[in-house]
Amino acid sequence: MPLFGNTFSPKKTPPRKSASLSNLHTLDRSTREIELGLEYGAPIMNIGGQSLKFEEGQWIAESGGNVSGKEVQRLKKRNQQLEEENNLLKLKVDLLLDMGTEERAKKRKQKGDIILRA
Repeated sequence: MPLFGNTFSPKKTPPRKSASLSNLHTLDRSTREIELGLEYGAPIMNIGGQSLKFEEGQWIAESGGNVSGKEVQRLKKRNQQLEEENNLLKLKVDLLLDMGTEERAKKRKQKGDIILRA
């Protein structure tokens, strides 16, 4: 026999309301475009005066931008120079690491010889 009244009985939950009163979700895309005039074009964004359009998985600069052909050539040349400089620096780092490893191996070998002689 319960001490504080009847046994636990939860209240019934009210019935759920319809998610949408519109039947647009049942229409296919072409019908929705015809009925509502929805024509989705490619996404376009403007950054720094440059207009970019998303087509076939890539952002493409639209014509009429503020960047001249000379500027593009200059930037490509500068990019190439920086890539070459980066490759040279990577090579130098690898060379220095190899030299450091070789010197450390020599010192360990000398220490090993000194310990063995003693």
